[in-house]
Amino acid sequence: MRTTSLAVALAATALVPLLLHPPQTSHAAPAPLLGACAAGELCLWAENDFRGARSTHELAGTDIESCVRLAAGTSAQALANRTGRPVTTYQSVECAETGEFETYPGSGTWVPRSPYRVRAFKVWES
Repeated sequence: MRTTSLAVALAATALVPLLLHPPQTSHAAPAPLLGACAAGELCLWAENDFRGARSTHELAGTDIESCVRLAAGTSAQALANRTGRPVTTYQSVECAETGEFETYPGSGTWVPRSPYRVRAFKVWES
């Protein structure tokens, strides 16, 4: 009986680390990486998860509070706002609020999967 109690106690002690820190499974999805986007830029990617063609826009070349259309026939699925100002993205090429739109803070916002295809944007004063 004494040997059995000792064996049970040793087995339980060996299991504690496994219960507190279970081993990682090989089929767990890796966390998405943030897309590279420099300070002061709005970066837009054609595909989800910061993949595909990337376009960048800086404040120096963007009119504040004006609708900026993406190039004809293009759209974005992921974005990073590092402009330091709020940016609203639009599903509509006219920045119409009848379609989907969302405003992102400029303090450093990464969106790996936009809920809609971005076709235009506005940068706001603050």
